[in-house]
Amino acid sequence: MSVSQTTFYEALLDPSAAVPDGLLDAEDRPAGRRFSVYRNNVAVSLTEAMHQAFPVITRLLGAQNMDGLAGIFLRKHPPSSPLMMFYGEEFPEFLAGMEQLSHLGYLADVARLELALRRSYHAADSQAAAPDALALPPEEIVLAKLEFAPSMQVVQSDWPLFSIWRFNSEEDSPKPAPGAEDVLITRPDYDPAPHLLPKGGADWIAHIQAGHTIGEAFEHTSAEFPEFDLGATLALLLQGGAITSVTIERLAT
Repeated sequence: MSVSQTTFYEALLDPSAAVPDGLLDAEDRPAGRRFSVYRNNVAVSLTEAMHQAFPVITRLLGAQNMDGLAGIFLRKHPPSSPLMMFYGEEFPEFLAGMEQLSHLGYLADVARLELALRRSYHAADSQAAAPDALALPPEEIVLAKLEFAPSMQVVQSDWPLFSIWRFNSEEDSPKPAPGAEDVLITRPDYDPAPHLLPKGGADWIAHIQAGHTIGEAFEHTSAEFPEFDLGATLALLLQGGAITSVTIERLAT
């Protein structure tokens, strides 16, 4: 009796499932023990992949709790690609839907930030614009349109996301204080780096990505965030190599 691929796959991902009937090894002997060892190795490998992909979540919850979550996650969201860089894409929404973790509302956003760091790391390379690319007269800067590097990522949050990440990643970091924080990720060299965005910075970047000029994006953003600091936001982007081109849309005369 042959074993269907579905039956094999379901048993492989569920440690409580029985070894599929009719599963034989290369010498046509019952493969029960070998299957159990293989199943355990798969679970251990995927659990370790989750620890490596979400180190701050692991620190916040503890390694043992992360092990348990990884097992539940594996059964609900089995790998869809042999490339482990893509494993865990559904983890933020998985955490958001866990009733037992509802008192830790920031967890899903922390997972989104860790995913964004991973996406930034694996993003395509690009050539950053020159540091003086925006050394333009004010009347030309407002007409400029920008393009961003594929490695640039933005994560918005109602929680002190950057402070939570830093407190659990860097020694002697201050304890997070209440308040919403948006995070910009840039990759100036090889390793992605998160930065706290000024209030309104994420909205301004979204307007730029939608095709608005710097001036148009500023008008939209400052209407909602009067204190928005455009200079600080541009400095973060330029220093992080996140701006790849600057084009001026001059008015027709």
